[in-house]
Amino acid sequence: MTQIKFGTDGWRAIIAKDFTLANVARVSKATADWVLQSGKNHSVVVGHDCRFGGEMFADVTARVLCENGIKVFIAKDFVATPMVSLGANKLGAFAGVVITASHNPPSYNGFKLKSGYGGPTIPEEISKVENMIPDVYDVPEKSLEEFEKDGLLQWVDLEQMYFEHVQQEFDLNLINNSGIKLAYDAMYGAGQRIAQRIFTNLIPLHCDENPGFKGQAPEPIERNLSELKVLIKSDKSIHAGLANDGDADRIGMYDGDGNFVDSHHIILLLIHYLHKYKNYTGKVVIAFSVSDKVKKLCAHYGLDVEVTKIGFKYICGKMITDDVLLGGEESGGIAVKGNVPERDGIWCGLLLMEFMAKTGKSLHELIQEVYAITGSFNYDRYDLHITDTLKNQIIANCRNNTYNAFGKYKVERIESIDGYKFHFSDKEWMMIRASGTEPLLRVYAEAPDAKGVIDILDTVKSILLA
Repeated sequence: MTQIKFGTDGWRAIIAKDFTLANVARVSKATADWVLQSGKNHSVVVGHDCRFGGEMFADVTARVLCENGIKVFIAKDFVATPMVSLGANKLGAFAGVVITASHNPPSYNGFKLKSGYGGPTIPEEISKVENMIPDVYDVPEKSLEEFEKDGLLQWVDLEQMYFEHVQQEFDLNLINNSGIKLAYDAMYGAGQRIAQRIFTNLIPLHCDENPGFKGQAPEPIERNLSELKVLIKSDKSIHAGLANDGDADRIGMYDGDGNFVDSHHIILLLIHYLHKYKNYTGKVVIAFSVSDKVKKLCAHYGLDVEVTKIGFKYICGKMITDDVLLGGEESGGIAVKGNVPERDGIWCGLLLMEFMAKTGKSLHELIQEVYAITGSFNYDRYDLHITDTLKNQIIANCRNNTYNAFGKYKVERIESIDGYKFHFSDKEWMMIRASGTEPLLRVYAEAPDAKGVIDILDTVKSILLA
């Protein structure tokens, strides 16, 4: 029997190894029991993205839920994760399930659990589901069509619901008539169709279904977006580049010169826009691995900042109880006031296009506005594929304060909210953390310039692997 554990964002496993129909049925049964024990509205929204087997696994999930007397609203086609979260909220469902492994390599699939408020289910509730997973649960024999006849299943157009939500909140005519030309990389993911509906002046890239993602993990970080960069540099009429991950809840961007705009800069731009230009207020909630420049910008604007463990479920927990302007994580998952408390790569891209359209400024110019307050900086991350033995030894060394220097970089102080952040100065830091979704060790770094970041990462890597 496979032990099933939810990581920082749902349960993920390799298809046909641990992510099987039998195991999906087990998790779905636990989800059903959790919903039934709530004593509240017994309905769930179910969707899947473009990954291999997504429709098949969503089918099993829906059938298990229906067999247990739960009304299921199931997506008509592949959908982005934010569409399921919005659907759960709009349809008054108790929960939502998305079959996706987000940014993981193509060999993975996963099971994300959402709640009726329109965001990730909080850790306390996830633990309840984990504890209810049975050792075995047979896949129901009844088909979706039979459950539909019984009144337990309803097909819904979540993409249309999302599009109408966007139309209500954004002036699409302003954005699309601004003259801004956008290059969009769907990374073969679930954002491919909705992006082309929203942005009329768009050049699409990888906007077709390819469950293998051409062998590349659909994570919108610089090393995975070389084709988008080449496209922007080859066409001087393009003003910006936008990329989303496999289920379109994460974002990466390029400016019109082909310079990558990472998640830290996007978070800063959004805070700057929402507060200074749109007069929004509220607390900013960030994951532990996000740039310290966020604290500097928020101090300038008088906004409170709270730092959480890594995993958007921790940020969402704050968003459903507190007045939050923005919640963001280093991975490119960002949620903002004015939307449901969910990471949404399309929504955040829309906000930045709106920012450019309203000001007539480029992304580069808007970043300079932020730098005038925070100072400039660079950031990067190495993902180290190492043995569990070495990974555990490195984490133990961090826990035992073994590292007081990494070569010429002397450690001034250490933070350990989730992982270990080593501060070398007020402008340089490095962080070590074991991934919660993949078998690897992540090493993050920030410094005033790109050369400094790479030097820190290379120095730390050589010491850790020595």
